[in-house]
Amino acid sequence: MLKYFCEATESHGKGKIEMEDRRVFERKNINFPLRFLDPTSGKEGRAEAVDISANGLGLVTKENLTAHTPLEMWLYIPDHHAPLYTRAEVIWSGSLADTAKKRVGVKLGKAGLMDLGRVWRAGRRV
Repeated sequence: MLKYFCEATESHGKGKIEMEDRRVFERKNINFPLRFLDPTSGKEGRAEAVDISANGLGLVTKENLTAHTPLEMWLYIPDHHAPLYTRAEVIWSGSLADTAKKRVGVKLGKAGLMDLGRVWRAGRRV
């Protein structure tokens, strides 16, 4: 079982906590750039999508994103089409060891199955 270390919330005290991987859907490793926007604050940023499942994405970014943050995202898939637009919500965020980057898990909104098919097909070529 995969384990991640995330910054503890107030209910857990200070320091790092260990989180178990409780994913329902299989994840596929990918390596696609993306741009995101927090529509409530107007904050924009860039990230790298590192894995995908039927209902979520794993991201790596320099930006600080907290749980429950809504996102609009544009995923740049190397298939010569327009970027894939989707909405998502940050579920968890944690620091990567020995780096200033963050590992973020987001739950996808209403991503169409055809659009996700683009990601899976392009991911085979990575």
